[in-house]
Amino acid sequence: MNIRDLKYLVALADHGHFGKAADACFVSQPALSMQIMKLEESLGIKLLERTNKSVLLTDHGIIIVERARHILNQIEEVREIAKSAKDPYSGELKIGVFPTLAPYLLPLIIPQLSKAYPNLTFYLIEEQTAVLIEQLKQGKLHAALLAHPVMEKSFKNTLLFEEEFLLAAPIAHPLAKLKSVKQKDLDNKNLLLLEEGHCMRDQALALCHRMQASENQNFRATSLETLRHMVSAGVGITLMPKLACSASDTISYVPFSASKPTRSIGIYWRATTAKGALLENITIKIKSILAKQKTMSVMG
Repeated sequence: MNIRDLKYLVALADHGHFGKAADACFVSQPALSMQIMKLEESLGIKLLERTNKSVLLTDHGIIIVERARHILNQIEEVREIAKSAKDPYSGELKIGVFPTLAPYLLPLIIPQLSKAYPNLTFYLIEEQTAVLIEQLKQGKLHAALLAHPVMEKSFKNTLLFEEEFLLAAPIAHPLAKLKSVKQKDLDNKNLLLLEEGHCMRDQALALCHRMQASENQNFRATSLETLRHMVSAGVGITLMPKLACSASDTISYVPFSASKPTRSIGIYWRATTAKGALLENITIKIKSILAKQKTMSVMG
């Protein structure tokens, strides 16, 4: 058993298909298949259930794959420690961001981060929260910008900022004419929301319950931009994070007068990562960048 075998096994677990796993590992399918069989022979157990169409892990295979991920992460962290010893502010940094934040926050911070860390290459991955958490746990990401809190003991985090939600309403809607809205103004109102999987949907639903509002059951959006277009077309009203609010002739963004609904955003990373010191430094830089913005409250 060697590191290569563990990489092949993890790739097979991720892709569920010998051909796709082989492509991901840049080897031929027969070579990968042979190494997996040798690994099974050396361990004396079956790791896979093979069919014509798919590959399933046995119960022992599932446990061993998780151990293999942990071992591969530790090996990568050893490499990162070595690189960091030479220059902690160089190399690659893979950061995940969820879709209702990425298009609005990244243009504010990435240009300045790139200038501040010229020897660091930023790779940005936009995925839903559940995917980002799993990728962070598996070592596929170095850090992720997530809505706080995330209940994961293996992560460290720092809160970056708090952002309020505004009511987005068609310009002709009665609520659009108000300077501010109270939560009771939304009693018995239907709101347009995002589809399942978006953390903002869960936040909006929680707010709806507090405000005695409900979800419009006839439509669920795949993105904030789809929500914006639907509001612009007069289909309904929704909640919009302040960063995503832009001047419009067809939409009015109305702030809440009291008990303002908000979301908190933090940066998360594995407690064991060798890039911890770098990420703490970057966190300070991000806060200094955002402190110049007027659309959020930066955490101390």
